[in-house]
Amino acid sequence: MKILLYSYLIFTILFSNEIKVISYNIRYNNPNDGKDIWENRRTEIISFVFNQSPDFIGFQEVTHQQLQYLNSELSDYDFVGVGRDDGKTKGEYSPIFYNKSKFNLVKSNTFWLSETPEQISIGWDAAMERICTYALFEQINSKNKIWIFNTHFDHIGEIAREKSVDLIINKITQITNKENPIIITGDFNLSDDSNPIKKLQKSFNDVNIEMAKENKLYGTYNGFDLKSNSTKRIDYIFKKNIRLLNSSHVHLKTNFDRWASDHHPVISTFKM
Repeated sequence: MKILLYSYLIFTILFSNEIKVISYNIRYNNPNDGKDIWENRRTEIISFVFNQSPDFIGFQEVTHQQLQYLNSELSDYDFVGVGRDDGKTKGEYSPIFYNKSKFNLVKSNTFWLSETPEQISIGWDAAMERICTYALFEQINSKNKIWIFNTHFDHIGEIAREKSVDLIINKITQITNKENPIIITGDFNLSDDSNPIKKLQKSFNDVNIEMAKENKLYGTYNGFDLKSNSTKRIDYIFKKNIRLLNSSHVHLKTNFDRWASDHHPVISTFKM
């Protein structure tokens, strides 16, 4: 009996240090999306989260109405984040949802991707406000701490995307310690052959960098095109000081045989 109990405890400790992370642009609540409106997609996204049971989810393009729905349905989770237009509830969020039975929130904040990151602002040549929400979490069982950063880069401003990478790297350098585990999730609106992504790859590990481009699951942006093989990768998870176990892009469809979003989720498992 003692041997069985000891084995169970070892098993529990080992697997409690595994962390699953999802990055997912769920497409904002656009009433002009026809068959792909939010109401036709949202239950599949909730089912996906329940089935995967991640520890952290970095969502992008989340309006306040969508946030309220996610928060009400994902009862095992809590979230941090603000709307980018007013720092409260207006505009899109880049929220971090976390499993509140496994992690405690230590602190969190949001900064704007601009020359004045502490103020609500549009940066450089960007078309609109863009943000990065981050938080420090403590694992309840082990007391290990981990930083999660979640962001959504501008789709127009080339300078803004370049400068946003510099800003995020500098912010992480300022507020974290060298040994801290760090995860970055986001829709970067950048292909993996772009200079800003290459710069990020020098400071952090791109979890899917080895995926072959001929792989039909390589890309993450589908534009709701059911015939597309999604060769464009613009959604990423980066990591530092934490061991990667596995990672992939998931092609998720609704009951109507439509894409659950115009982006495919990225999902990775790590070990503390």
